[in-house]
Amino acid sequence: MNPDRKAVWSALKGWLAAVLVIAGLAVGGMPARAASFQPLEIVTKNGVQVFSVEMATTEEEKQTGLMYRKELADGKGMLFDFSPEQEVSMWMKNTYVSLDMIFIGANGRILRIAENTEPMSTKIISSRGPARAVLEVVAGTAQKYGIRPGDRVGHPLFGSK
Repeated sequence: MNPDRKAVWSALKGWLAAVLVIAGLAVGGMPARAASFQPLEIVTKNGVQVFSVEMATTEEEKQTGLMYRKELADGKGMLFDFSPEQEVSMWMKNTYVSLDMIFIGANGRILRIAENTEPMSTKIISSRGPARAVLEVVAGTAQKYGIRPGDRVGHPLFGSK
């Protein structure tokens, strides 16, 4: 290789290394999904059901929720914190997986369950009363485990577990 080509190649390798470092930082700086899960318990007449939930606390997390996900495993879910307790409205826009939406009051009691929601729908699903949080789990979960309005949810959000 002649000296001019050697200098160009050396500069090109340095530039490529810098681009890779910057790209790595950009990917590393993206918001992580499912970074950490927390346990959540629901006490039903049939016993205690334990779930592993992602927390949605920021406005961006609450707006995105479980959108664009192609699957949600049994026993997993997302807990939306709407503190302070308020009337809550949800929808299924850009959500591919049918869900059960469990609306929970500040006292940790289940207020309402919207079962088997329609994927990709923009239909508004209301809490029909003041809710502190919404737990989204895969459709059929409430029926499978006998989860009903009035059941108690154990999680630090409600001052328990």
